[in-house]
Amino acid sequence: MPHRIHPLLEERTAGVLLHPTSLPGARGTAGVGDLGPAARKFCDWMHRAGLKRWQMLPIGPVGAGDSPYSALSSFAIEPMLASLADLVSDGWLPASVLRQSEGQKKAERGDRSSWSRARKHKLPLLEQAYFNFRQQSRRHRRASTQFQTFRKCQSHWLDPWTDFAVRQADPKSSNISAHPEYHAFVQWILDRQWHALRKYARSLDIKLIGDLPIFCGADSADVEGNPELFRLDRSGQPQVLTGCPPDPFAVDGQLWGHPHYRWSAHRKDHFSWWTERVKVTLDRFDLVRIDHFIGFVRAYEVPGNAQNARNGKWGRTPGRELLTQLAKELGQLPFIAEDLGDITAAVHRLRDEFELPGMRILQWAFFDAEGGSNDLPHHHPKHCVVYPGTHDNDTIQGWHQGLDRATKKNLLSYIGEGSQLSPSDMLIQVALHSPANTAVIQMQDFLGHGRRSRMNVPGRPQGNWLWRLKSSDLKMAHASKLHTHIKMSGR
Repeated sequence: MPHRIHPLLEERTAGVLLHPTSLPGARGTAGVGDLGPAARKFCDWMHRAGLKRWQMLPIGPVGAGDSPYSALSSFAIEPMLASLADLVSDGWLPASVLRQSEGQKKAERGDRSSWSRARKHKLPLLEQAYFNFRQQSRRHRRASTQFQTFRKCQSHWLDPWTDFAVRQADPKSSNISAHPEYHAFVQWILDRQWHALRKYARSLDIKLIGDLPIFCGADSADVEGNPELFRLDRSGQPQVLTGCPPDPFAVDGQLWGHPHYRWSAHRKDHFSWWTERVKVTLDRFDLVRIDHFIGFVRAYEVPGNAQNARNGKWGRTPGRELLTQLAKELGQLPFIAEDLGDITAAVHRLRDEFELPGMRILQWAFFDAEGGSNDLPHHHPKHCVVYPGTHDNDTIQGWHQGLDRATKKNLLSYIGEGSQLSPSDMLIQVALHSPANTAVIQMQDFLGHGRRSRMNVPGRPQGNWLWRLKSSDLKMAHASKLHTHIKMSGR
């Protein structure tokens, strides 16, 4: 089957990496960013800056450590992303819920998220919105019809999710959270708000890039609702776990703890679960980064009772069959392959067969004084996506502080010995002028932040996913200056 490059990946564009939970405080926010006014204001800032791609992390309900990569569902959206301000506009909450004390305002002006504060404040109000919606259903028949249509059309994933969410609800909370319809309502309002945000972004020529983790958490609704699709024992526990082997940075390897897929079951029904998963994702995003693309070729298998990843083995996976089925169902695949890690020639062949762009990371480019690194811009093909660093990397400023003298010299040799640019501006300029069609830069790096603003430290179980923009960071003068540099790079 012939494949072609997706049109959105042939354009020369620049984008920003920012998760919605990192959006700043606005009317009605609490603890984490949401899909309301602050998200639209961020789109305005992006438009002024000339940025046409907004990349996010996975948006599913967060699991252990509040990590978006430990989502409790591959289909549902994190409830804390719901905008109270938009629920007020819909008429399902009174305007009084948007009033904030001075202490609340001060907390929202900080640069740290608080999931506990978000849940304490927002969960009772989501229940109140549901109660008001039910009370007003006769007066708002159109909205009620839309809700029932959503439930029917999305029942393949929504029913298992609502059953799961009921069992996960705090027994000390109100009776409302014990009703599946309440959890369906929350997903419906999230769906409404998401599509409103996407429509607003599109009006400004901004396309959204999602992130699809290749595996599912053992404690997720996906595994609970589809046990036959995963390698579980008779008690429902994973027979083998995901991870990666030991290396100089992790002598015990990395034990991720997700169950592996029972690929024979996926083949038997023509990868229908995967197809539905991707369809729902593409209903929300224009492009999708496939996390751990190497897993479409081979995956590291660790015994289910292991305490570390030392004694694992590589197992083959049917990525070609899966991608072929997805291309048959969906046409041109709007995927970005996260082809990082222990890459083999087979991974490159699979990526190139389906015309998918890979990733290049500038923070890895300057350790070789001979200029041989494939991450250096002169080795970048047009059909790739360049990042100074991803959510797993330090900020550019923090990265630069940790470099040895030789690597800093290599960087200056590449940029120009007399450069007066800050490290952040150096790598941003290098990314923008790369041959790569798409350049994506973390928001923290556009702002020149240090390592306090790092989003994630792999292998650290706590203290991640907490950085948050301040409203004062979104200066239109800064955006206009940035737009000048982006135009000069032809993006």
